[in-house]
Amino acid sequence: MSLENESQESEKPKEENTISETPQRESSIESQLSAEAYEAGLAIDKIRKEIEKVIVGQSEVINFMIAALLTDGHVLLEGVPGVAKTLVSKLLAKCISVDFTRIQFTPDLMPTDIIGTTVFDMKRSEFHYKKGPIFSNVILIDEINRAPAKTQAALMEVMEEKQVSVDGQTYALAPPFFVVATQNPVEQEGTYKLPEAQLDRFIFKLMATYPSLEEEEIMLKKFKSDFYGNREEQINAVLSGDDLLKFRKVVEQVFIKDELISYIAQIVDRTRNNSDLYLGGSPRASLGILKASKALALMNGRGFVTPDDIKKAVFPVLNHRLILSYEREIEGVELKEVIESLIRKVEVPK
Repeated sequence: MSLENESQESEKPKEENTISETPQRESSIESQLSAEAYEAGLAIDKIRKEIEKVIVGQSEVINFMIAALLTDGHVLLEGVPGVAKTLVSKLLAKCISVDFTRIQFTPDLMPTDIIGTTVFDMKRSEFHYKKGPIFSNVILIDEINRAPAKTQAALMEVMEEKQVSVDGQTYALAPPFFVVATQNPVEQEGTYKLPEAQLDRFIFKLMATYPSLEEEEIMLKKFKSDFYGNREEQINAVLSGDDLLKFRKVVEQVFIKDELISYIAQIVDRTRNNSDLYLGGSPRASLGILKASKALALMNGRGFVTPDDIKKAVFPVLNHRLILSYEREIEGVELKEVIESLIRKVEVPK
């Protein structure tokens, strides 16, 4: 009996130690995440400052493009000609020490012009695969809606699975892989509507708008003695590809409460059961909001998600995935109004 009592007494301190170690372990994880979140916030501020050497305004577009980079997503950037869609994409790529490729989409562009093809080597008397321009890290696809359906289909696999299949062989793309596609909403002659399946591959659809009067005056003063884009040469790479991959892992670790996960699910579910909408959000949309809200939290130096992060992410994630009902379209109802109404109807967790 005495031996049993001694063994029981000796076990008690061990139990107490394990209990006391648990909160210490949790606090160390939290402190580590907050330190990494702070580091990521500093790096993101550096990217913003580099881009602002050239670009005036478009802060929301820049922020969400960075968020897409952090979540391994792709961006569809829409705007009228001359609002710096292509320039913003090029400058963002310059801020990261990775390869950059620009592909101009045209009606006669073929899938092999993007993903590559097999060619015959006369010296070796054998076929070998010649990679296309899609094998890069940051890809700018200019005027994506000018290419026909056959060419658009070539992007399906590469954007989602980060690989290319040619002649029964699969070729993986090196990370990071980030696609920015631009399109003009005004000029529709000679363009092709993007299929819904392809639109769903983009985590965000962003709108590049006109600058305000004040921003336009600042832009003119900035470039009054720089007609030939010398400022672009002053952009420095402030982030490596490895740093970006590291910050993506940090984004995954950002804390989100179960109540906020339920909040996201309820918002997306309401898009599927709404008389104002013909097509609702897919499960990929729910994941997009989750990822985006975590990225926005990290960009603000936080290791946890707030309801405001989710609200900010909803419209860029959903606006290209939802389709208005025929009746609402005839009435001239804006999709943004419907989305804002949906958000208001869902109770915000406390």
